[in-house]
Amino acid sequence: MVGWLRTAPNVQRRRQRSGAPAAGSVNVRTGKQNLKAGYAPRTINHALSVIWGLYAYHSSFGRGPVSNPVPESDERRQALGHLNPLETRPVMRRARLRQRVPKTQPRSIPDQLWDELFATMRYDRDRALLLFYVSSAARASELLGIGTEDIDWGGLRIWVTTKGTRAREDIPADPRAFVYLAQYLEQEGVPDPGHPVFRTLRGESRPLTYWALRRILQRANDRLGTNYTWHDLRHTAAIRLVGDPELTLTDVQRILRHANLTTLSVYTQVRVEDMFDRIQAHYERPRPQVSYPAGYDPDDFKAVFGV
Repeated sequence: MVGWLRTAPNVQRRRQRSGAPAAGSVNVRTGKQNLKAGYAPRTINHALSVIWGLYAYHSSFGRGPVSNPVPESDERRQALGHLNPLETRPVMRRARLRQRVPKTQPRSIPDQLWDELFATMRYDRDRALLLFYVSSAARASELLGIGTEDIDWGGLRIWVTTKGTRAREDIPADPRAFVYLAQYLEQEGVPDPGHPVFRTLRGESRPLTYWALRRILQRANDRLGTNYTWHDLRHTAAIRLVGDPELTLTDVQRILRHANLTTLSVYTQVRVEDMFDRIQAHYERPRPQVSYPAGYDPDDFKAVFGV
């Protein structure tokens, strides 16, 4: 199975339209790599974890093979199972068949491209979605599930069901997002209680699905020549929050709803796009010229210092 996943083309890539960028190529405007034609190493490892969990579940009831057919590293599992989040993550040998996952930095949208992306949105619903995602750092599925009862208009916050724990938590959002949301609801009508707020605009009114949400951003990417995803907005929100000197890391952790504070370390690394202007100014700055105080002979400096 692993050998097939490493060589077979990903069937999801067949959805690409003619003229789409080549698989694995890097977008010039964003610096992000387009998805490759095959399955990513992280996808292969996830498949192995799912199959391992399936056999472990049936083994607990005395069904299935005596030993789990999916190889695992007992040393690594024990070390990571009792790891203190504040300690350095140990480097352990991967289990057999597990793929090496390259370390990548989270990609955010620079301010200039963000302004262009927001300007391409044609409907108040899409503008509200963008502002909610980039200010609340909500995940795609979390925001799509909110209803009218999950919106605190006076407190400028929304209630979402957090991924993983399934807990209902409140997160603040940009006041402009509520303005565009109110305009959208005034135009399209307020849905019944218990139904999602964000719905389709064409045809019969239906809850907005994740695939329809992706299509909104795909159309904007086609117009701008970019390849951003909705999860990039969560990274953008995290990097903006971490970079605000008025907010502490615990404040950011509460908004992002991360279990461990150390998870925020990926957002504190210096990125080239953030210091692009400073780097360009460095390149354009003229080289310092050697000058000598009045009354000194340059030949004497060369004889003594060699310059």
